[in-house]
Amino acid sequence: MSTTSTTVVPFLDLRADYESLRDEVLAALDRVCRNASFILGEEVEAFESQFAVLCRTKHCVGLNSGTSALHLGLLALGVQPGDEVITSPNTFLATAEAITYCGATPVFVDIDPATANIDPKLIERAVTRKTKAILPVHLYGRPADMDPILEIASRHRLAVLEDACQAHGAQYRGRPVGSLGHAAAFSFYPTKNLAAFGEGGALTTNDDRIAQFARAARTHGQTGRYEHEFVGYNYRMEGFQGAVLQVKLRRFAEAASRRKEFARMYRELLTGARVEIPRDDPRDECAYHLFAVYVDRRDDVRRELAARGIETAVHYPRPLHLQPAYAGCGIPRGTLPQAERACDRVLGLPLYPSLHAEQIQLVANSLREIVSD
Repeated sequence: MSTTSTTVVPFLDLRADYESLRDEVLAALDRVCRNASFILGEEVEAFESQFAVLCRTKHCVGLNSGTSALHLGLLALGVQPGDEVITSPNTFLATAEAITYCGATPVFVDIDPATANIDPKLIERAVTRKTKAILPVHLYGRPADMDPILEIASRHRLAVLEDACQAHGAQYRGRPVGSLGHAAAFSFYPTKNLAAFGEGGALTTNDDRIAQFARAARTHGQTGRYEHEFVGYNYRMEGFQGAVLQVKLRRFAEAASRRKEFARMYRELLTGARVEIPRDDPRDECAYHLFAVYVDRRDDVRRELAARGIETAVHYPRPLHLQPAYAGCGIPRGTLPQAERACDRVLGLPLYPSLHAEQIQLVANSLREIVSD
């Protein structure tokens, strides 16, 4: 096996992204400074309108992070201390963290191994008299199977908040992610498909009441200048981020198209290899925030790819029910076997718009060789 200290294919290249947008971004930031619209303001309002169009929702409320969007979404849906919220253990901590912020308890349901998303067939058995909401995650940009989830929620009178933090532009049965549940949370963290130059998030909804609550809650419960209807939060989006996100939105369709093409190439090049790839439903459109595969002896494979100059990542190495933060839930290893197996074997391959086809071929061919040894 040949070794090299030079990175041939980085896992992500944010510098290249900036260089392609530099002039537009600097002009947008200058506009914010000239208008002194540093917190909320016209740049954020313009972005909210544009992102609502993308999601085909009536409202978009700009926030300072995806975690804040999850938190306010749950509060707006009435989640309170003592409630339970059903969600996936195969996600970033913020999904469960937002439930905990509300004083509620996350109830983890195992995943469908074919998609890595929450398995709708297992949700109903987790419903109790304390259940208030279901929080499905569109992991890696792949839409969760929403129709059966919404049907269960309707039957039990439960709220549904989509964790769409990785799924900008994804579609489920021809409908945009972000418009499927009662509300949806998005993140614009710098590594996301639609990325700010810092933290950022949004809550989308078609419900006037939810939007009204979120707009007040993000700014200390304020409904008029120095009129605070309730104790809220400082969850406001900065004007800089609203301006940058408008620039990114203008290139979003092109970037999304490149992600889908590279994902198609990976699937084709890895056909027949000792690699498992999550299944895409042909009726849906995955946003491909990440291209995750599943391999045996994952850590060894990562090291061998790194020796060839290929960077990879692991999202996420430990399911939430086995995180120390949620040890109090008392869920031992072996309880949610599909999520545990996925976290033990998941491997993220490079996937971003500034990649070249030759790099995709190199990654796929290298992976194929390594797992065949």
